Formats: sequence, C-alpha cells, structure tokens
Amino acid sequence: MTNPTSTGRRSAPGSRALRLLEVLRALPEREVTALVERVGIPIDPQKRIDVPTQVARALVGLPEARDPMQLPGPTRELLYRIAEARGVLRVEALPPAVSPLVARGIVFARSAGDGVELILPIAFMVQLRAWSGDDPRGSRALLAQANLDVAAAVAGHYLGRPATPPLSLALEGAWEVFNDPQALEREVEQLAPMERKLLRTIEKVGGEVDTEELLDLEREPLRLRGATGATPTRRGVGFALERRGFLVPIHPNRHVVPSEVGHIVGAQRRAEREAQRREIRSFVLGVDHAPRRARFARDPAPLAMAMALVAREPASDVRPGIGTPRSLLSRLATRFGAEPDEVALLAALSRAIGLWDGSAIATSSPPGSATVQELGRALFEAWRRGGAWDDARPDGEVLRVAAEARDSSAVGVLREMVLDALRELSDGQWAPWEAVAAYVRADSRTPGLGRLLQRWGQRAQVTPPMPAEIARRIALETLHRLGVVDLGEGEQDGAPTLRITSRGRSYLEDSSPTMRPGPSAFVDHQVLRVGPAARVGQVLAVAPFVEIGSVAGALELMVTPGALSLALGAGLESELIRARLEAIAPLPDPIERLLTQAAAVLGRAEYVQTQGFLWVEDSEIRELLRTRRQTADLFVDPSPPSGLLITPGVDVEKLARRCRTLGIEVVVDGEVYRTRSLTPPPRGSGARKLDGQSSVPPARSGKTTGTRRKRSSMGIPAIKRGS
Repeated sequence: MTNPTSTGRRSAPGSRALRLLEVLRALPEREVTALVERVGIPIDPQKRIDVPTQVARALVGLPEARDPMQLPGPTRELLYRIAEARGVLRVEALPPAVSPLVARGIVFARSAGDGVELILPIAFMVQLRAWSGDDPRGSRALLAQANLDVAAAVAGHYLGRPATPPLSLALEGAWEVFNDPQALEREVEQLAPMERKLLRTIEKVGGEVDTEELLDLEREPLRLRGATGATPTRRGVGFALERRGFLVPIHPNRHVVPSEVGHIVGAQRRAEREAQRREIRSFVLGVDHAPRRARFARDPAPLAMAMALVAREPASDVRPGIGTPRSLLSRLATRFGAEPDEVALLAALSRAIGLWDGSAIATSSPPGSATVQELGRALFEAWRRGGAWDDARPDGEVLRVAAEARDSSAVGVLREMVLDALRELSDGQWAPWEAVAAYVRADSRTPGLGRLLQRWGQRAQVTPPMPAEIARRIALETLHRLGVVDLGEGEQDGAPTLRITSRGRSYLEDSSPTMRPGPSAFVDHQVLRVGPAARVGQVLAVAPFVEIGSVAGALELMVTPGALSLALGAGLESELIRARLEAIAPLPDPIERLLTQAAAVLGRAEYVQTQGFLWVEDSEIRELLRTRRQTADLFVDPSPPSGLLITPGVDVEKLARRCRTLGIEVVVDGEVYRTRSLTPPPRGSGARKLDGQSSVPPARSGKTTGTRRKRSSMGIPAIKRGS
C-alpha cells in the first residue's frame, strides 16, 4: 500500500463531510496521477471536463463502491463505521483494513492534530445500501434505494438544474442539506402552505402512507392505475415533497418521510404537548412511587464483551449477513446465567457495531478504539437506529429474516415516543408505567401506527402486536437490558414502575457519563478485572489465553496455567502474551513467574521429516544397512537406536529391493515383503562378497528384520534357513 493521500488541511472535531470533487481537487497532482494509475482510469485530454471530474466519475462506478460485499470483511466493517460517523472518522493511527479503500480511491486520509481523519466522500455514502447498523428510515438509506427518476428529481432540486449521471455526484448537495438541521429546517419553512400541511399530516399518521392515501390527502381526483395499484401524478403536492426528498416512494406502493424530516416537522407538535408533559412530571413528583422490590439495570458492556470473547472460539460458527445461530445463543445464556432474550439482543447489536468481527482487536478504529465504558452507548445507538433489532417482531434480530424480507416496520416512531416520555422523568424518581403508557396513547400518531403495523405484518407475514404492547416491550424489556431504566414492582396490584438511570440520561442527552472509579487490575493472583477505561481491542486481544469469569458489574478474566499452556501450544509467544496483558493492567508477581516459567526453554528438539521407521535391533545389521553403498542413501543419519529412519520419498518396494541385495529381508505386517520383479537380476548386480571370509552377523529374535545369509560364489543370496 502506498502512503495515504492527504488533503493538506488540519481538521478539528466535528469536521464536515466532503464532496468527492472537493477532495480530488485538493490533492497534489502527483497523488491524483498515482490514483489514476492504480485504478486504471482512462483520461481523455480532449474532454471539456477537467481531470478530477473524470476521475470522480470513474471512482463512483467502481464495483467495490457500489457493492461493499466484494471487499474483505474487516475493510467492509471499517467502511460502515466511517459512514455511521457521517463521512469523517477520527482515529489515532491508520488501521490496516483501510488499505484496500485507500488504494481504490474510496477513502482518503488527512492529518488531524495528533491523529488521522478518514474521509469517505459523500458520493460514496449516498449509494451504500443499508446495513444492519444503519437507520432504514434515514434519508441516506431511502435515497440509496430510490429509483433513478426519484433520485434525479431530488438531485435536480438541490442543484438548481437538471441532474446528469452519475447521480451519486449530483446527490451530494441533497445529503448536505439533510445532515444539517438548520439547513433542513429552513428548507421545510420554505414549503408552500399546502405542502407543509400535507407533510405534517403524513408525519402525524406515522410518517408513511400508501399511494391511495396520498392521493386522498392531497385531494387528487385522478387515479392512474398500474400493475401495483394507483400511481401518483407528477404534478401534485406529493410530487413537490418527493422532489425535495421529504417523501420518498418505496416499492411497491408506499411513501415514507425520512426520519430527519420527521424530527423537524414533529418539533412543533412536541411543543404543543407541553401541557401533557407537565402533567406527567407533576404526577411523578407529587406521589412517592418507590417500589417494594426492584431490579436495577446493569451495564450491558461486560456481558457484551464476554459474548464477543466467546464468539472468537473456533466452535462459534457465525457467518456475516445471517442470524446468530440459536445453539450459540443458548450456550451463551447458559454459560453466563442470562436470559435468552437479553443474549439475543446484545448479540444482534454487537454484530451491528462490528464487535464480533475479527478486526475489532485493532485499537486504531472503532469498535476496538472505544473504551469499555463507551460500549454501552454504542449498543444503545445501534438499537435506536433500528437496523439490527426490531421490537415489533417476535424474534427481534433482523438478520434472522431473509434478505429480501427485511422490511423495516414503523416501530422507530414508537421508540422515539417512549424515549420522549422518559426524558420527562427525573433521575432517581420512580414513575408508574401507566403514566408513560398514557403519554404514548395520547400521542396523535398512535392510531396511525396501529394501521401501519397491521400492513407491515401482512407484508412480513407476522402477527404484529398493538402499539401499546410494543411500547411496553421497549420500556420494560429492551431499555432495561440496555441499562437505561430500572424496574420495580408497584404497591398497588403489582403494577410495574420504572425510573431512568444516570447512564440512560447521558444516552438521551448525548452527554458523557461520569467515569466510574477503578482502573483495570488483578484482584487475585489469576483474576483480571477489566475497568471502564480499558480499550475494547485490548480486551479482545487476550481472548486466546484467558478464561471468562464473572460478568456481574464488571468483566473478570482468569489467567490460568492451563489457558497459557494452550496458547503457547497454539503458537503464541510468551512475550506477546505479556505485552497484551500489560496493555490492560500491570502484572502481579504470580503472573510474572507463571509467564517466565512458561517461557523457559529446557532443551531443543529438531524435527526431521521421514517416510517411516525400519525396526532393526541388531546393531551390526543396522551398521551394515547404514554404511553400505546400496542402502546408505535410504536412511536418515543419524537415526535413533533400535532402528533406522527412512528418507522421505523412498517407498517399500525400493527399500525391500535394496535391502535384499545385502541379504536382508524386510518384514511388513508380519510377512516378508516380496518385490514385484520376477526376473532375476543380471550378473554382478547382487551384493558384493564381503572382505575376507566374514559372514553376516546372526539374526536376532522376533522384531529384527535381518537374517543370517550364506553367500554363493555368484553373489546370489542363498535360501533362507529353515524354509
């Protein structure tokens, strides 16, 4: 890999995403030339467009840019992490997985203070298909799957002129507006009164309508029908919203408001519900709802880390793009004493953020660069985006559904309703679930959500629960498992109560929680307790030589002699083991002595490749076979006592024939091996007469393969005695 290109500008935290042409024109000419040669882009000097424009048009058409599944697994996960960071990901050093992306001109790097910023131009982001960690109702995912006519209309609106292919370059302006709240709010305010009214009406019924409903809302009398039903006109109010990207059609017959637009449009409605919010606050603060018994939420990070360590074991068969095996989930639940549903939830979210990928041990890019304390927020954000876990499904893991049937439900609206209600609860104050449920029922979008869920259930062939049941599952099950709310049993009729935790408050307000005290340390001679400041990649790197202990409160790993022996036998060096452990916590004396003892070399053994072993107990016969010209090249010298090691490549036929020339027979499976040649050897081809009148030493008992032989004057072996 060549050195990564650099835009030559220093970036600050919160740097904005860049357009592809903006990046290419900021590169030095030599780097553009090197990129053209690496990718093999034909440059035509006769064209009226400049070289960066020609390069940009060629790059967005690369197969790897359109289909990331062609990239290696770690590289694909890194590409998703950069896209989730909105095109600018700051890392401490260049991760190894970025090499294919830099070589193909998909990702660029620039220095940023004491780190490096990885830049994914907007043109590549707008054509990425949605993945498990993405928001399926976001503007980026909706525009990426829109047909060419819709994409061209949206691009032309924000360009101010007709868009020309490639459309990914033309859509960069639209992406910038959708990811700038102030610019998007100004765009919404510029809508005509009828357009704004229609948009608010669609957002009020859940943010999704079919074509018949859209035509009814805009009072369009004309009904053009096709194979899939009614077709919207290209001159109504709906089309005015469509060309702005505020209402994106989805095959076969639906129109969805992007989540960014819905947040802006629903801000006024949320302000109008301030009276209802005050009622909830007064109800919570006016009465003590402290429960008799409570289940306090735990940080999901220790259990998620332990599951990621187990997922790296050879017996764990987890394939990308397919649901987590139920057998593995069952083993994890039994091993850690957790509920199966909790294990399934954390497994789906962990896979969505790349925690189970092999590249997670790299501390130069997320998730390996994140601390253990930040892991809980990453899991919460992955759940909130909704691409990995759908609370409306009986089995919430989206990857368990076939790829062509992964239609996202409208549960994202319910998710935001519950979170809005939780924001009104004070830390430490218990509230009955009925107060939160009343907030959800009073929302104007709830009736429309029930209708949308019924339609989604028909498409997905599932029986969807009612919105109130889904909201209850979100608040009392999912959020509790993510460490956001504590659960209690109320005084009256055992009704559930809940309160938001300080951890959950920091997630909702996007603030940093207070760092918990206690760094990583060995609390016992063999027990390593992982602290909140430890890097995720550092913890995952010790997986081959540790055993998992407790996951309650904090993750505890055990460094035992058996685990170290298995790691050394697998080829890990003791110095590597020591360095990985010291990166987490200082080593105590017992572990130091254990590693020193494991690294001690008592001797050295040499490996010699051999074809077999010829068992010969008689030392004189062994010396005869080893030294004579006919057989010396058949054996490894030196050989161990009581036999001779046969040289690789020597078969039994050749061995028996050569040994027979010295008058020694080879016994195979209890019988003398007979050579295949029946023709007697020519004169003089037998064994030479020994010097003087010495004879072959007498044969020994049982295991020896040699026997005493008489020699004739012609050099032909005599008949075996006793035969």
